[in-house]
Amino acid sequence: MEGCILPKFEDWEAEKIKAPDFLAAAEELEPGYQVTRLRMVKGLTQVQLAEMVGTRQPCIARLENGTSSHSLSFLTKIAEALGAKIEFKLIPDTK
Repeated sequence: MEGCILPKFEDWEAEKIKAPDFLAAAEELEPGYQVTRLRMVKGLTQVQLAEMVGTRQPCIARLENGTSSHSLSFLTKIAEALGAKIEFKLIPDTK
């Protein structure tokens, strides 16, 4: 994707937040949203991130859009590539 200009995360988020359902969807897709946010902040494309973790772009796209789940070991590779850490919580169900 040589010559591809990535939007700044802040610009992307400012546009997305205008959609009424964006925040609810972002919460539902939290891991994918955070991967997308960190990837964009780092100025990486999905292809570049995929290369860094030894996978292909469609795998990153599915993670970011919430259409597939991934193992903790895969998410750890993503976090390491993005210079991040994973925080995992078990919260009691109040139902």
